[in-house]
Amino acid sequence: MYKFRIILDTKEDVIREIALLRDFTLEDLHQTIVNAFGFDGMEMASFYHTDAEWNQEEEIPLFNMSEQVGGLSQMSDYKLDVIFNKQHNKLLYVYDFLNLWTFFVEFISEFHEVEEKSVPLLLFSLGDLPKEAPKKEFEAPPTDEEDELYNDDYDSFYY
Repeated sequence: MYKFRIILDTKEDVIREIALLRDFTLEDLHQTIVNAFGFDGMEMASFYHTDAEWNQEEEIPLFNMSEQVGGLSQMSDYKLDVIFNKQHNKLLYVYDFLNLWTFFVEFISEFHEVEEKSVPLLLFSLGDLPKEAPKKEFEAPPTDEEDELYNDDYDSFYY
């Protein structure tokens, strides 16, 4: 059995710890997160691989939106014991692409304290989900051309 900590990306502490079986899929993890935080489950969602600093990388969507055939392409294709290992123990999770509820999902440990019949299981809950998703500001770093255009040598633009 796997234990996960899910943290809402907000200033307030909003945390859930859950337990799932190793052979569950990312879709099962998605459903458990939806239930643990009280969402209705009617919105699209995706997991994202991350590096050690939580930078977003490859997307794993709830449903395959690609027209390409073959390969792993949606949450139900990925087993937890394949996704989470010693090298990769965290994912980002985004629920509802209009509001961008963003969560840090971290594999905490394996344990055997609970009967498998009771899984998935909410182990710990701290904080309440805010009424609205925290505001996100996505800014791409400036390109080399933008750096040159907006360097400190110019106080303003002249036309």
